[in-house]
Amino acid sequence: MSEPFSVPVTVRGYETDTQGHLNQSVYLNYAEHARWSLLRAAGIRQTDLVARGVGPVALETTIRFHRELLAGDEVEVTCAFEWGEGKTFRIRQVIRKTDGTVAAEVEGVGGLMDLEARKLVADPRRRLEELTTRPALLGP
Repeated sequence: MSEPFSVPVTVRGYETDTQGHLNQSVYLNYAEHARWSLLRAAGIRQTDLVARGVGPVALETTIRFHRELLAGDEVEVTCAFEWGEGKTFRIRQVIRKTDGTVAAEVEGVGGLMDLEARKLVADPRRRLEELTTRPALLGP
């Protein structure tokens, strides 16, 4: 199995809280950045999605915090899609320090919404694959 898609991020001072560690809400921003970076790397732009009348939606998100992150820490944020048979899919992400220490795990359930009908599309993987130039990045 190949390594999951990842992007580097450096923790910025303004993202930290009064204890000096990364504010809990910023972990979600890092995860979102990795998801959009994966889609872009796969050849899917936000404008492409809107032009097709669809957009990704988050239905559930869980964060497990393992180790604190401090200003200046460098991390890799992974992103892997897991596809099932229905209208939803799972996204598994790890935020890992460069020394290999796992700082957090982010798991979510998402879908692809028809922007006109305001309902989830039946086969989100197929709809995304129609737009991609690198389908392997969307996972097995």
